[in-house]
Amino acid sequence: MRDIDCKTFQDKVDELLVRHRSILDVLSKFQESNARVNRSVVKAVTNCGCLNITASKKDLPPDIDLEQMKNFMETHLEGELCDSCKEIIEMELGNNLFYLVSLCNLLNLDLSEILKKEYGKISILGKFNLS
Repeated sequence: MRDIDCKTFQDKVDELLVRHRSILDVLSKFQESNARVNRSVVKAVTNCGCLNITASKKDLPPDIDLEQMKNFMETHLEGELCDSCKEIIEMELGNNLFYLVSLCNLLNLDLSEILKKEYGKISILGKFNLS
């Protein structure tokens, strides 16, 4: 399969979105797809067991700076997605992307421009962006 750029994907979504063209439909489908992504990750832990989550409060040294913080932080994940869970999560994320792009289309927003602006912002602010 050839590489797909944002514009090509956004055009294809616009072509295919027929039934749920209302902004209300797209917002609710986007929210539903977010929940399905979350649920598929939860099922990888609770149903399949290919992932484990071990989380607790992290005590950080008081004199730590933002640069060093990454060395003390964890994902809380143990294990690796099995092929089945990976396939399901990829499918749900793809569906989520479809509705994200649908929302962009209805609001006349260019996903490529949004990505460029966000990339510029995080590049300038670096780690301070999300602290």
